[in-house]
Parts: sequence; C-alpha cells; structure tokens
Amino acid sequence: MKALATLWPFRAKNKARAPKRQVSWQLPRIPWRRLAPVGLSILIVGGVTGGIVLALDRSVRHIEVVGPFQRVSAFDVEQVVRGNLKGGFVTANLWSLQQSIEMLPWVDHARVRRRWPDAITVQILEQSAAARWGDSGLVNARGDVFVRDARHVPPELAQLNGPEGSEHQVAELFMRLQPRMVEMGLSISGLKLDPRGAWELELSNGVTVRFGRRQLQERLERFMKVGAQMIAGRASDIAFLDMRYSNGFSVGWRTSGSAASHTVSDDSTNSTKKRDQDV
Repeated sequence: MKALATLWPFRAKNKARAPKRQVSWQLPRIPWRRLAPVGLSILIVGGVTGGIVLALDRSVRHIEVVGPFQRVSAFDVEQVVRGNLKGGFVTANLWSLQQSIEMLPWVDHARVRRRWPDAITVQILEQSAAARWGDSGLVNARGDVFVRDARHVPPELAQLNGPEGSEHQVAELFMRLQPRMVEMGLSISGLKLDPRGAWELELSNGVTVRFGRRQLQERLERFMKVGAQMIAGRASDIAFLDMRYSNGFSVGWRTSGSAASHTVSDDSTNSTKKRDQDV
C-alpha cells in the first residue's frame, strides 16, 4: 500500500506535464518562380492569337446564297444574313445565322460557311410538302407543320386534320398507310382525327372509311385484308366502310343518291356482328 501511495502522485505529476498539441493550418506555397515563365508564355500566345484574329477579322463584303430555289427567295435569305450578321469574317456567329435563316418559311435546312477572304456562303435546302394540314397548312415528311397559312396549297396533296398537337401522330399514320394504299390501286385524299380520338379516312375515289377510337391497328389490318380489296373492285358502288365492328365491317352502298348499309363478316362461322361502343 505504501508503494502504491508513493507511485500515484508521481504518475499524476507526469501526466500534468504532458505538452498540449496544437493544430495549425498553412496554405501551400506557390512556386511563383516556376509558374512565372508559363504565365508569360500564355500571355504571349494569347496576344499573338488575338492579333491574328484582329488582322483577319475583316468586314464581310459578299454573301452568296445557293440552292435549287422554288419557294425560297435568295434575296430574302441575304436580307436575313445582313440583318443578323454581327462581327467580321472570323468572329461572325455562323450558328446564329443558320438558326435565323431556318426561321424563314419553306427553309428546311441551311448550311452557312466562311469563304476566304471576305465572303459567307449559304446553302439552302427547301421543305418538301407531303400533305396539307387543315385548310392552308403544309406538313413535311417528318410531320412538322412548316407553313400555317400558305398562299398556294397544292390541291393534289392529301388533307390531314386533327386537334392541336396531333400533327406528328396524324402525319405518321398517313405516311404509313399511303404506300400500302398505292400498292392496292388506291390513294388517300384525307385523314382525320377528331377531338374524341376517332379516326376517319377519305379515299380519292370518294369512299369514306371509319375506324373509330379503339383497336386501330386491328381494324386497319382488317381493312387492308378485306375492305380495301372490296373498294378496289367496286369503288363506284360504295359510299363508306364502317370498320367499328368486332368481327367484320359494314358497307354503305350508293343507291339512288343515298347510302344503304350492309354488314360483312370476316368470320364465316359467326354471322352476328356487333359494333363496338366507340361512336
């Protein structure tokens, strides 16, 4: 016990004398002497580059517009370039010029390039109308309405209609159906999607085909398999085809100026036809 009593004060005294650790933060030293030559080189290169750019950035004196023009005026394109050109030959923003040119009606794509020493060349690709949209709009093959109020609408183009925002949907179905119709000797003159979602097809021979809102793909295949062949053979006698049936379709015949309906089944074992409730 005396030995323990003797050691305890000694240990406590040593513990009290232990130095306290202090944490200090220091910023890393920057080797300015090594970095100075690098920075000077960058400044020299930047200055030389800037001097070259200023020397080459002469005023744009010539604007060349090329392309097979039918609907687009080369004069209108040149005016857009001059009105949106900022900077000189080197500093002109070609991307901004391209975007401005492509805002013109009937311009599908524009390619803008520099031509040494002081000219800008613009190559134009015009839009190609695949169908009409409404009374005076025009749609390209991608389903984009590129003109809303055309002065001249080619009458031979099919007329597409639908709610606002459905342009791509309607155009996509038209592009998919038209080649198959041509193979059967038929042609689409109109395709309509009403606000309720029901589809209706108009053929150039005056026959109307009603598909309704439901099972569109199934009804289209049934029409291609049976209905289209019937129309191709007796178009002058048929007023409309109603495909809104579960296992067949109805035919409206032209009789004395009015249409008389007759139902055709594509299932020989079941003569009962029921029209789906989507009208």
